[in-house]
Amino acid sequence: MAYWLMKSEPDVFSFADMTAKTARGEPESWHGVRNYAARNNMKAMKLGDEAFFYHSNIGKEIVGIIRVIALAHPDDTAELGKDGKVMWECVDVEAVKPLPKPVTLATIKATPALAEIALVKLSRLSVSPVRDDEWKLICQMGGL
Repeated sequence: MAYWLMKSEPDVFSFADMTAKTARGEPESWHGVRNYAARNNMKAMKLGDEAFFYHSNIGKEIVGIIRVIALAHPDDTAELGKDGKVMWECVDVEAVKPLPKPVTLATIKATPALAEIALVKLSRLSVSPVRDDEWKLICQMGGL
């Protein structure tokens, strides 16, 4: 299993929104990503991979864990390219659980063992990989 971090602005779509959709049995298509590296990260995801749900802009903290439940597929919010194909893709996810204690960006930046995490190194990337050791440490920091 691989681990990821996926960002969302909580005033647009929060972890509470994600949890409510999952409770209703509705998957969430992680659509709207318009960055090639982020898209390619979603194309690399496998069923069952897990991701941290990060509240960007407001809060700037990891607040929960989500799981990939459908592989990359055309993003229905994207326009067609010149060749008539959708160039943007997304995965479907569901909520797994909240972190008992959200882990802030400030805390992550202050933790030497997380100095190389993509969240810090590639701060504008909305979907990024997380190494196994980073995942374990953040889970511990978040009370799991």
